[in-house]
Amino acid sequence: MSQTILIVDDDPVQRRLLEASVRRLGYGAVVAEDGNAALDAMRGGGPVDLVILDLVMPGLDGFGVLGAMRESRIDIPAVVQTATGSIETVVTAMRAGAVDFVVKPVGAERLAVSIKNALRLNSLEDEVRRMKRRASGTLGFRDLATRSPDMERVLRLAERAAKSAIPVLIEGESGVGKEVLARAIQGTGERRGKAFVTVNCGAIPDNLVESTLFGHEKGAFTGATERHQGKFVEASGGTLFLDEIGELPPSAQVKLLRAIQEGEVDPVGGKRSVRVDIRLISATNRSLLDLVKDGRFREDLYYRLNVFPMTIPPLRNRREDVGDLARAFLARFAAEEGKRVRGLSAEAMALVTRYDWPGNVRQLENAMFRAVVLADGDELTLAEFPQIAGQVDGFDIRIPPLPAREAAAPVGERELVRVEVRDPHSTSLVNPAGDVKRLSDIEAETIRFALEHYRGRMSEVSRRLGIGRSTLYRKLKELGLDGFGEEAA
Repeated sequence: MSQTILIVDDDPVQRRLLEASVRRLGYGAVVAEDGNAALDAMRGGGPVDLVILDLVMPGLDGFGVLGAMRESRIDIPAVVQTATGSIETVVTAMRAGAVDFVVKPVGAERLAVSIKNALRLNSLEDEVRRMKRRASGTLGFRDLATRSPDMERVLRLAERAAKSAIPVLIEGESGVGKEVLARAIQGTGERRGKAFVTVNCGAIPDNLVESTLFGHEKGAFTGATERHQGKFVEASGGTLFLDEIGELPPSAQVKLLRAIQEGEVDPVGGKRSVRVDIRLISATNRSLLDLVKDGRFREDLYYRLNVFPMTIPPLRNRREDVGDLARAFLARFAAEEGKRVRGLSAEAMALVTRYDWPGNVRQLENAMFRAVVLADGDELTLAEFPQIAGQVDGFDIRIPPLPAREAAAPVGERELVRVEVRDPHSTSLVNPAGDVKRLSDIEAETIRFALEHYRGRMSEVSRRLGIGRSTLYRKLKELGLDGFGEEAA
């Protein structure tokens, strides 16, 4: 999903010019004619990712808007416009909170660079703040902003759960972000800033589950050379997150049920129980109810855990979030790898949005890491996602044959294979026989594509092709497409 830019200018001509430029660059645009309208749009309207702000306006000017944004803690990057470009004005605007400035009239190239830099900086700052809050146990639901209605409902449920100590069960496919949601529940509730202990129940050997969860005394079994307090005691006063709870063996399920009911655990080899005070959050990528029916999970434990269930939708069902997640990962990995990658091209964004992501957010994160490492320019293109492109219709991968001399060389001395990714919106200039197409054929293909792309809206088609409507109708008749001569409803 494209990012939205708010354009604030009292001059209608400037607003229209900037809006057209922003849309040509592939971003969404909303406009405001004064400072008060701009603040209303940022506070109560749709999501805004960047503000292009005129400094000189009647009423509430640009400096007033920047001050109000700071007082209201509106963390949206602002690029200011100035007619003079004087050092004093620029310095004052930057001190007031602007991240960049442009001088009127701004050129398309300068505007594109400014927007990309501002958005990249904002994504990086957001990611740094999110990582700091995660490390301190104060991650909140504001850090999990979403554009998906399904995910929004999950967050509203989680906010209610955070206000109490009720046991929570988070369901969802592997990689959807169950642990992140659990951390947000803890970071918003009364145990904010306290210990958050994670246990992957599927990664513990069966013979060590009880020791890991409940602890053991020195000498309790072979290899127990010292006392171990266990995850329940370690999380006491905070939150215990049991991931993949369905993988627990039956013997551990009995002890877990008692620990939840009584609020105490029995260490292996211990003589007395230990009291614990925990907030329990469980997660599973399998249906616990099906495991209960199959006799592999205790029914009484299921009802103890399934008090407040919620299900995180897979990433393919909330494609609105793919763009924001990709940009956040891009900002973080570009900083970690020391690469000046500002963003994704329109074609690359279309690809990652259309892909189904069976591995969900975790797979997207790994794909972005790989793309950043492969990137040579300041923008990720289709060439950085060859494995994904091969699985999405319309994004074909063609690997050209090696030259004879290179094919004959030993494998270790060959160059890296060059991957060519074809844009689904491109057209070939060569026919199947290998000859260059006639101009009339290329023109016909272009007109047909424009009709389909703009859904038969003749005014839009003629404007985009740069020809008059009468000429367009004549060419349609020549091509036998005159049935498209009506405006779309």
